[in-house]
Amino acid sequence: MKTFLDISGVDMEFPTPKGSFTALKDVNLKINKGEFVSLIGHSGCGKSTVLNIVAGLYQATKGGVILKSTEVKEPGPERAVVFQNHSLLPWLTSYQNVELAVKQVFAGKMNKLEMKQWIEHNLHLVHMDHAMHKRPGEISGGMKQRVGIARALAMQPEVLLMDEPFGALDALTRAHMQDSLMEIQTQLNNTVIMITHDVDEAVLLSDKIVMMTNGPEATVGEILDVNLQRPRNRLALAEDLEYNRLRSEVLKFLYEKQRKVEPLTNSKQVSKMQDISQKDSADVVKVTAG
Repeated sequence: MKTFLDISGVDMEFPTPKGSFTALKDVNLKINKGEFVSLIGHSGCGKSTVLNIVAGLYQATKGGVILKSTEVKEPGPERAVVFQNHSLLPWLTSYQNVELAVKQVFAGKMNKLEMKQWIEHNLHLVHMDHAMHKRPGEISGGMKQRVGIARALAMQPEVLLMDEPFGALDALTRAHMQDSLMEIQTQLNNTVIMITHDVDEAVLLSDKIVMMTNGPEATVGEILDVNLQRPRNRLALAEDLEYNRLRSEVLKFLYEKQRKVEPLTNSKQVSKMQDISQKDSADVVKVTAG
């Protein structure tokens, strides 16, 4: 099978007052059409940089991205981005926010009726047709994010790029959004690349989990194939041995192979930490996933 999306030999350097900073080094990743891929790793590991390069917002210093035999050099409607912040225009209704994207992509290709039906269809996909005429200030955070996803889907992207889309939501809303996303992806067979810090979310949603090493010079550390049967039920998976094995593999990578230890800032702290470590070393090391 020919690779749908090929990230090949990507380096990314940023200029700083102290010289060049290498954020990414030799990142390679092949993604098939219809795959759901999660990028996971500690803060500063370059996940968002990878996403921005695929989106065409950044140009790699070395290497590049090929989508269906065409090099990605700039943003395009075939790649839609959903950010953690919904980015809706507050003076427009949900319908009008989606309409804005549709007009940009399909102007001259759809008549008014077709456009109206297409906008309503995408709002229906995310279960927001009942609130299509409400403005962002009149709906909840989860509902705003649903509209943001509808806007992205309405562009008919070949690749849906999601940068922690549910990170700011409460646990219950997040679970509903995850279920909706699984339902949509099953219907549309979109290729999805999603950044997440949530291990359970990554295993639940993904076909492939890409674990990034710590920066600087971050790269792909390990790739985990998730072969859990679809459709997936979070309650059933809680008792599933393979689900728990996969979850354990990701946790092991994050907290053992790529753990982050809080730096000590002075000699007094070092001495104090050494004293504590003799009593209980488990309380000394602070591992962060955020």
